[in-house]
Amino acid sequence: MEKEEVKTKVREAYSRIATMDSGCGCNAAKVPAKRSGGCCGGTSKADTVPDRGLYSAEELATIPEGAELGLGCGNPVALASIKEGERVLDLGSGAGVDCFLAARKTGPKGRVIGVDMTAEMVSRARGNAASGGFANVEFRLGEIENLPVETGTIDLVISNCVINLSTDKPRVFSEIMRVLAPGGRFMVSDMVTDGPLPARIRESVNAYAGCIAGAMEKDEYLRTVRDAGFVDIRVTGDEAMELSQDDPFAAAIMKDSHCTPEEALKAASSVRSLGLSARKP
Repeated sequence: MEKEEVKTKVREAYSRIATMDSGCGCNAAKVPAKRSGGCCGGTSKADTVPDRGLYSAEELATIPEGAELGLGCGNPVALASIKEGERVLDLGSGAGVDCFLAARKTGPKGRVIGVDMTAEMVSRARGNAASGGFANVEFRLGEIENLPVETGTIDLVISNCVINLSTDKPRVFSEIMRVLAPGGRFMVSDMVTDGPLPARIRESVNAYAGCIAGAMEKDEYLRTVRDAGFVDIRVTGDEAMELSQDDPFAAAIMKDSHCTPEEALKAASSVRSLGLSARKP
């Protein structure tokens, strides 16, 4: 697939999710097995309820209804040690769940900016911010490879299962470095693999939008972060997926990659949910 084709397909997929009553794209790909409840291909109401395992009931009670779409693979805000008054940027902010949680921690003296490439997501997030009275949260339309954020103005960058969707990940980490103030840090949750994926899965549109085909191998991901100039790089979480042959995400991979059930299952199971933090010198 060409880069622009991938970008178009990803934008279309998440635009559709943004206009659903509840979330969930290929949610099984987004969370480790013990928290998965994927809805790829599901049609019942139960199948479209967002996965709630990543956030506590107390956290969800503090954010607007409809802000959590079940699209994450971690909870970067919970691990980020956000301080009052900090300036936070969320890459691929979706409907705003992590922005709103971060805003609770920064307090009114802080500022949270969410950036998303999908106009429908930005619109939904802005509506959520208005309904929840979040005056210190702002959502901007833009791409994470070219952030609409001034240089050196951010204390903390967070992201939840979005960087893997980029077709230029070195550029993403270069942009994170640019927008962070000296000493600033990032805390991300993302999908990586523990080995190479078959070429036909790498070319699968469903597997890309579901955060499989675009996932880097873990060692390459860490090397990309180091090459961008970050220091104090620390893995904060590393969980494998354990899917069964009847898992709906395996079926989604098979749909346009023409894999056997065994091949699809092996590919999906090689993907890991990675938590990572690092600091700008």
